[in-house]
Amino acid sequence: MDQFTINLLFVGASFALYIGIAIWARAGSTAEFYAAGRGIHPVTNGMATAADWMSAASFISMAGLIAFTGYDNSTYLMGWTGGYVLLALLLAPYLRKFGKYTVSEFIGDRFYSPTARMVAVISLLVASLTYVIGQMTGVGVAFGRFLEVSNTAGLLIGACVVFAYAVFGGMKGVTYTQVAQYVVLIMAYTIPAVFISLQLTGNPIPGLGLFGNVESGEPLLQKLDQIVAELGFREYTMHHGDTFNMVLFTLSLMIGTAGLPHVIMRFFTVPRVADARWSAGWALVFIALLYLTAPAVGAMARLNITEQFWPNGTSGEAVSVETIATDPAYDWMATWQQTGLLGWEDKNGDGRIQYYNDASPAMQERAATEGWAGNELTNFNQDILVLANPEIANLPGWVIGLVAAGGLAAALSTAAGLLLAISSAVSHDLIKGQLNPSISEKGELLSARIAMAVAIVVATYLGLNPPGFAAQTVALAFGLAAASIFPALMMGIFTKVNNYGAVAGMLAGLIVTVIYIFLHKGWFFIPDTNSFTDADPLLGTIKSTSFGAVGAIINFAVAFTVSKMTASIPKEIEELVESVRVPRGAGAAQDH
Repeated sequence: MDQFTINLLFVGASFALYIGIAIWARAGSTAEFYAAGRGIHPVTNGMATAADWMSAASFISMAGLIAFTGYDNSTYLMGWTGGYVLLALLLAPYLRKFGKYTVSEFIGDRFYSPTARMVAVISLLVASLTYVIGQMTGVGVAFGRFLEVSNTAGLLIGACVVFAYAVFGGMKGVTYTQVAQYVVLIMAYTIPAVFISLQLTGNPIPGLGLFGNVESGEPLLQKLDQIVAELGFREYTMHHGDTFNMVLFTLSLMIGTAGLPHVIMRFFTVPRVADARWSAGWALVFIALLYLTAPAVGAMARLNITEQFWPNGTSGEAVSVETIATDPAYDWMATWQQTGLLGWEDKNGDGRIQYYNDASPAMQERAATEGWAGNELTNFNQDILVLANPEIANLPGWVIGLVAAGGLAAALSTAAGLLLAISSAVSHDLIKGQLNPSISEKGELLSARIAMAVAIVVATYLGLNPPGFAAQTVALAFGLAAASIFPALMMGIFTKVNNYGAVAGMLAGLIVTVIYIFLHKGWFFIPDTNSFTDADPLLGTIKSTSFGAVGAIINFAVAFTVSKMTASIPKEIEELVESVRVPRGAGAAQDH
């Protein structure tokens, strides 16, 4: 059986499972569409939250960013896991205690202001749409490879699949679908990692294999450092970036995690306040299984790729064009070339493909001596690394098929959660909360599904020209959530900031952060409309992906200043804040 057929079997079986679950758990009421009837068990919710969380950025893109940068990109791991600690301790139980359906509804009621609710809706839509662009980018990469079509065609096919099960299932259907997707994606991530760790180090636990020895007896990381340095790249385990920007980036990811509406919504689905804490705890356990494996996946893949291009060592000759064309071990290159995400060119006509850092002075000197014409691996999109990893390591066909299903599960699960957050904001907070309070339950469900469909179309269009790799695009969304939503939630629970302060703070944080991102990534992410780049940022060393932390500081400062200059909060709101801070018991959801 050829690899394409194996891929189709794995992907087709997983999709049939997801759509079957969505039909079985189809939402029949707004309570089920928005909060799954508040009947989800904490372990089940934790697993669904993990799938919701471990998106295309985590599964497809993160290990690729770590592989090609090394230590500096460990910030993704630190920021995303640290954010769940904040979420579990500072937000989840209190928001569940409040008993609402959406984040915007909490902000509107706590700050006794329809304007605050509307600003929260806008912030949510901006962050969620940016986030879903990253997911659709991952969907296009995965579908493009495993259906052997172009990246664009893969993106369009993926959008149709998301539409099929997210629009009809609502939170109830999405929750149980995400449990199945978690099982698929964690198996797809860890099984290849176990195989590769055994191949390179003899240790079946990838996290331990990372610090083990390769066949020659040399520590794996030491060998990797040596090889990449000899090719003119920075040493893998060294810190080369700006420490201040690194701290800001980690903080932005952490507080962005705690402010992302599609994650927070998951804690509205459990029966009790205590269950919200347990859900966050279980989610961390399930997330850790992948995140403890990711550094090993990145390092081992980088070593495998480098050794394939330099099979005789970095002092020997590079791989020949003939070998790439005829050796089955290199079939993955031709397959990925079809997607447009991998490319190479024999620039000097010597019949070999030299892969090295042609910006390095030492390698430029060697290139002049050897007659090289520059780096001949002309395109290696970092988002393909995890999906290509089993093929690079020559693992069995069924492992490659499993990874295909896992990559798609990761991208689709988070896309569904984000689209649900978007549709809830539009139908429940905007239409029912502001424009048409008397809308029927049936009408509200219909408007939610229409909003989700429109969001899929917009995200698909923007996903065709994303502002970065999947994980980098997602990092921008975290910055937007960090600058707008997280401060409002924190001040709503733990302070007496009034409505004027909350609105001013959210607007200031959101506007400043959006402008900073657009200045670096292009206005509305349109290519070539940017004035700066992350390599040469506007403010010192602060990149656009790190600015969310600065936006959050601005939000807090403006909110407290304006609140001090205006009237105190009403007595009933003060009592409401006090009652929410005691996370015992939870009232029934209130639908206004």
